[in-house]
Amino acid sequence: MNPLFIKLFEATTTVVETTTEATTTSTAAVEEASKITWADIWNKILDWSIHQGVRLLIALVLWFVSFKLINFIFKRIARSLARTKADATLSKVLLNMGRIALKILVMIGLIAYVGIETASLSALVLAIGTGISLALQGTLSNFAGGVIIIVMRPFKLGDYITSNGESGTVEDIKLFYTYITTPDNRVVMIPNGSLANNVIVNASAKDTRRVDVVMSISYLADAELAKRLAKEVCSNNEKIFATPAPFAEIGEYADSSVDIFVRCWCNREDYWDTKFYMLREIKNVFDQNGIEIPFNQLDINIRNDLPEAKEDK
Repeated sequence: MNPLFIKLFEATTTVVETTTEATTTSTAAVEEASKITWADIWNKILDWSIHQGVRLLIALVLWFVSFKLINFIFKRIARSLARTKADATLSKVLLNMGRIALKILVMIGLIAYVGIETASLSALVLAIGTGISLALQGTLSNFAGGVIIIVMRPFKLGDYITSNGESGTVEDIKLFYTYITTPDNRVVMIPNGSLANNVIVNASAKDTRRVDVVMSISYLADAELAKRLAKEVCSNNEKIFATPAPFAEIGEYADSSVDIFVRCWCNREDYWDTKFYMLREIKNVFDQNGIEIPFNQLDINIRNDLPEAKEDK
């Protein structure tokens, strides 16, 4: 027999035997896998709980305790700053930012402790953040507006402001919204983006304010007497400053009245009480002295000299 043929036959036999052994091994592995019981599954769960579950439980406990501790520490810091009369607006914003940043660091550390790779998690968060930033461009403008308000300080907590058609006392300044409380106790949330790009009237920026009242009198009334009485009303109120002196002069000749402009100065916190006092007392003193305050009237004249009227007679 040809020696080359013999070698070829031996090689083929070897390959067949190897393939048969591999098939037998695979079949045995499949049979072994099919023999997995509920006990094996329970053992695997128990093993995971012992090794990874304990870490997860510890991480949850540390998360709860650390967040409580962070809140407690920052509350103590806020109270200390309040006692030292630190700037309330800047202190509150910085404390909120510090609290959030510290909680994020704690979460990253606990995630790494559990065994999750922070590198892949950071990449995922970055990708999600990019998508969210593209979808929420208006919100980002609010964030930029919040930073501008915090840095430029056009107002602070407790100031009475007017902007975007709303007026109220600033209750809180956050990164995205500014919360104001209106005089009728409504809370209005103004986006910082529109707030930073609109006119802001801060009525609390100065310690004193001027109170302006317009009183209309009849053309037949004594304007000089009205001016003198208005000044006397202002002088009788201790909340109204003597310097600058109260002002009362004819400001306008309207269609059916002479308008007297009355102006005086008071402390900022006395503004509304002073204005209501002036409106009430000037009206009373005008009534007592016969100074008429005109109002819209309609005069109807009936004529009997028309042709139709004569025919009816």
